[in-house]
Amino acid sequence: MAPPMREQSYRLATYARGHDGPRAGIVVDEALLDVGAVLAGDVAKSPGTPPIQVLQVLEKWQRFHPLLQQAARDRRGGKAGADATPVRDVRFLAPILYPGAIFCAGANYRDHVAEMSKALNLPAEPDPHEVGLKPWHFMKASAGCVRGTGELIRLPSYSKKVDWEAEIAVIIGRECRNVGTDQALDFVAGLSIVNDLSARDHLKRPGVKIDSPFHFDWVSQKCFDGALPFGPWICPLDDIDDMENLAIRLWVNEELMQDSSSSNMIFSVAEQIAHLSTRLTLRPGDVIATGTPAGCGTPRGIFLKAGDRVRISVDHLGTLINEFGD
Repeated sequence: MAPPMREQSYRLATYARGHDGPRAGIVVDEALLDVGAVLAGDVAKSPGTPPIQVLQVLEKWQRFHPLLQQAARDRRGGKAGADATPVRDVRFLAPILYPGAIFCAGANYRDHVAEMSKALNLPAEPDPHEVGLKPWHFMKASAGCVRGTGELIRLPSYSKKVDWEAEIAVIIGRECRNVGTDQALDFVAGLSIVNDLSARDHLKRPGVKIDSPFHFDWVSQKCFDGALPFGPWICPLDDIDDMENLAIRLWVNEELMQDSSSSNMIFSVAEQIAHLSTRLTLRPGDVIATGTPAGCGTPRGIFLKAGDRVRISVDHLGTLINEFGD
């Protein structure tokens, strides 16, 4: 059973229509409202001002979020407001064009860690809390890696083992530095979905000794063009009652591969934010991909190929769909 959710307010998206460039919108049921029109009385604009972008909304999240919530209530209540466009008439892009920083949690689901340890003939890993370990993250490039739902992802020519990883993404909505776990969620705007694609055959650099600090090749494995499908939109955090019990599912060509829950997360979202904030200041629009559950292709020896279609669904967050090509 899906976890309960408060009455849905809206979903924050980047969209394009016709030949127009990207702009911020909110999805209210089956309609899309342009954020620029919704906030017309609250944002000073002059002729020729570019359309409002999602990153601008996030930079003033505490001010704009209540206004967007009210616009959604007005829309459902039949009150006059910004003109609406049917969602079928727009194209959704990645929600943020583009995040300032993208942090990706590694080895952060119990079922995934157990699955990979077995596949690699390694002993079972202890709970990192019990041995004093902190959350562990790597980074992905932003504009080079980020792609939206519906976009074709071209597999890197240098890899034959590109794997999928369905993940919940956390979107930062307030600048934070050195925050505790009890405060961390106050700095979150919302959640989305990412597919943290990995070129598994390029984790290690050939010819470099295994005990060398230069043994791993994170760029080749994690940072090829299109390595982070992201979307379809951002769900405000206060729409979700139980972030620690969200079902996560991924299908490849309609075959269910990942079927788990955020309840399997090792380090919570609050723990991840608190730890990262001790290393650097997190800023509005930064993204934290919080780890993937069991069901990746590596333990099965199955990898993505041209013509494959991947669909990811997370409770309340929507569905992210991409096809793959050469």
